Amino acid sequence: MKWKEADFNSGIERIKAVLIYGQDAGQVDELCDKAVEKLEIDRDNLFALDSDELRDKQDALFAEACSPSMFGGRKLILISNAGDSDAKNIASLINHNGLCATVIVTAGDLRSGGGLRSLFESGENIAALPCYTDDARSLANIIRKELSAAAGIQQITPDAMAYMTSHLGGDRGITRGFLAKIALYVDDKKIVELEDVEKCLPDTGAADTDDFLYSLTAGHIQQTMMALDRLLYDNVEPNMLVRMLDIHFKKLLTAVVEGQLPRLFWKVAEKFNMAIKIWPESEITAVLVRLNELEKQLRTTGMPSEILLRDFALKLAVRAAKLSIKRRK
Repeated sequence: MKWKEADFNSGIERIKAVLIYGQDAGQVDELCDKAVEKLEIDRDNLFALDSDELRDKQDALFAEACSPSMFGGRKLILISNAGDSDAKNIASLINHNGLCATVIVTAGDLRSGGGLRSLFESGENIAALPCYTDDARSLANIIRKELSAAAGIQQITPDAMAYMTSHLGGDRGITRGFLAKIALYVDDKKIVELEDVEKCLPDTGAADTDDFLYSLTAGHIQQTMMALDRLLYDNVEPNMLVRMLDIHFKKLLTAVVEGQLPRLFWKVAEKFNMAIKIWPESEITAVLVRLNELEKQLRTTGMPSEILLRDFALKLAVRAAKLSIKRRK
């Protein structure tokens, strides 16, 4: 079955397995947490493993999935970071006659018609739920709901809303964390203004984040590396910066291929427009593939994450500078 979030909210208790996938890693995580809550899963009844461990831990996986809980209650199997190559093993699990646990499989972007999506979209009593990044309209609705309804904020100025919709939306977890932070920050006055938003941008000041992302794709090497130095000095996690880069390049790809410009804050519009002119579709696609590989490296290799990110960012900024020079000739 193909699901939407509303289907998940009303039907997670009635199916045996669900695939949660897509660009928005924060929303994927949020839905996993919601499943644990809705299914009332105790910690002792949760068995989690990465897709890389499927073969090595297959016996343990099936033993957990096909045996009743010793502690009572429902059991949950969580398989993270799956891909199409894992479809056969996952199919064997969810189609096993002895399965007595709910199975949740998470993944990043998956191609239509691929093994994993086909398995869950066409199967019985199982479902596939995509998590696409929020667009400006859906993001504005989330902002109003989280701030106006839940936090009692009475007014969001147009400048503040424009700034939030241009800087957020790629990761639901980052978005909600930011909104919770700003609700506390403006609790006494009940109004969200541009100055408040700039001060509360997640994890660091807005200027450092913007300098890093937009200077990099515009080919401003020194500005890129200085901004990255400030971000890392402020203890911003390299994994989060990789996610932000992924979101940024996907926005750039949409602008280059479809001509759809995101809502840009005036301070970054010039650099983004420059990036549109110098980055061809093939180069952006290659960067997105490499970003996916880099995220796996940061998670699995044990290599120093800051060094990997610095090297990657420098190479990208240099590549953008070369593309800019080539365009001017």
